[in-house]
Amino acid sequence: MLRTHDAGTLRASDAGSTVTLAGWVARRRDHGGVVFVDLRDASGYIQVVVREEEAHALRNEFCVLVTGEVRRRPEGNENPELPTGEIEVAAAELRVLSPSAPLPFPIETDQAASDDVRYRYRYLDLRRQGPAKALRLRSEVSRIAREVMARHGFTEVETPTLTRSTPEGARDFLVPVRLQPGKWYALPQSPQLFKQLLMIGGLERYYQIARCFRDEDFRADRQPEFTQLDFEMSFVERDDVLAVVEDVVRALWQELASYDVPEIPRMTYREAMDRFGSDKPDLRFGIELTELTEYFAQTPFRVFQAPYVGAIVMPGGGSQPRRAFDAWQDWAKSRGHRGLAYVTVGEDGTLGGPVAKNISDAEREGLVAAVGAQPGDCVFFAAGARRPAQELLGAARNETARRLELVEPGSWSFLFVVDFPMFEETEDGSWTFTHHPFTSPTPDWRDRFEQDKGAALSDAYDLVCNGNELASGSVRIHDAELQERVFETLGMSQEEARERFGFFLEAFSYGPPPHAGAAIGWDRTCALLSGVDSIREVIAFPKTGAGYDPLTGAPTPITEAQRKEAGIDAQPDEPALPGEPGAPGPTDPTR
Repeated sequence: MLRTHDAGTLRASDAGSTVTLAGWVARRRDHGGVVFVDLRDASGYIQVVVREEEAHALRNEFCVLVTGEVRRRPEGNENPELPTGEIEVAAAELRVLSPSAPLPFPIETDQAASDDVRYRYRYLDLRRQGPAKALRLRSEVSRIAREVMARHGFTEVETPTLTRSTPEGARDFLVPVRLQPGKWYALPQSPQLFKQLLMIGGLERYYQIARCFRDEDFRADRQPEFTQLDFEMSFVERDDVLAVVEDVVRALWQELASYDVPEIPRMTYREAMDRFGSDKPDLRFGIELTELTEYFAQTPFRVFQAPYVGAIVMPGGGSQPRRAFDAWQDWAKSRGHRGLAYVTVGEDGTLGGPVAKNISDAEREGLVAAVGAQPGDCVFFAAGARRPAQELLGAARNETARRLELVEPGSWSFLFVVDFPMFEETEDGSWTFTHHPFTSPTPDWRDRFEQDKGAALSDAYDLVCNGNELASGSVRIHDAELQERVFETLGMSQEEARERFGFFLEAFSYGPPPHAGAAIGWDRTCALLSGVDSIREVIAFPKTGAGYDPLTGAPTPITEAQRKEAGIDAQPDEPALPGEPGAPGPTDPTR
């Protein structure tokens, strides 16, 4: 080892000893004849006193080796903010291991550079205490989770990264196969099929911290490659899976956030949407939706002549100026809606705003009581199809809490959401899966889900934390006949199902056990525990919301020679099966 100690581990008890340290120059301060250098390594900081003639070439971020004596700082010069603040090292020898070019942004400052610059020079950004701390916390998250899974008797198994394309809700990233021109691998969207096959293989309890890949449309806080704690269990029911999820979360929050997670309550998807306008409601504040569909059943206001009408109350919102209400309209339009209807409640109880002029006298008279508003409040409305209208109100609920600062800093709220819809209707009138096509219907719906697709419920479940989906899973189908019925409901013929999933369905003929599982989003979990707003802050080398890597410049074009070598333009030697890249015939409607 080049060094004898880590800089941040030295204490007053080390005074009088000679040490050799290695690290980076975080700061330098010249004091006439001597230079004070804050030396930084992964463990922290230590002040080093260097003679001016030896330090004249030193600049920030030079990598140096220092040998010297640990001594107490002069009385009155201690720094209580540093663990090493009582001592310093008097340098007897200093050697520059490597110099640093002028920095693209200052590292030792609370005002960070823009994200584009930080991620372009991520290796410098990681020298900052915040990003470095986030990555170390991520390592601890994985360590703690592995200990929990071991206590539950799980076996860690790695599943393939190169596989075949299967429909799991998003587009696949495809990889050309040089030795088989015209054929392609797909990167896994999740280990879904493999972990179910492991259950059929008798492993009974599997997990891995898995890398997953999804070619999704650009979103600000999504990454094309992400990580999840993925696990599957045999001979279990939903409650058994949720107990494991709860144990993992409880261990993480207890050790890393000093918070004892209480027993996590449960709520159905329908209740969550009706009360909070979201399947991942933030329960740290109490604003709820009020359904007014029946209330406005005979309304003369055309906007409210809709399948669903709902409202939320913004406490004290009636005092907002007109420009603030105009900004609310722009906010709603930015989310794909025409606007956000509202009324204000005056101190004398009279209603103001555009909506108040268009509803009937009877509707005006009873509205304040119907929504539970108070004088000085504002009431926001949404009308239309139930789900999009509720989602608009749910977003307005969250925005209201943000503007009014209703969330107590450092607070936590966990919730299991269960009984999700099994299917969703697409724009062309066909049906697709809500979770994935291997999710079992709830026991009440297993014999009749085809009869009412819109009402059928799946045995799927999510864990929500502070308004974020933290985990998702389901009881799986383990019966080949039931699986084929689901495929048929999705518009997939028996022949096509066999061609696309023949290897999977074949395994179902060999005594598959009942099984269920879940996956905990590792990036989001680490972000919440780190207290950062974006998952990019807990990823070593993140991409932008557009999927661009500022560090390497990826994705990049490839040369014509590379295209020829990979056989990208070649046709396969054999016709592709339906569902394979380049194959004719029906495709999954979500793709």
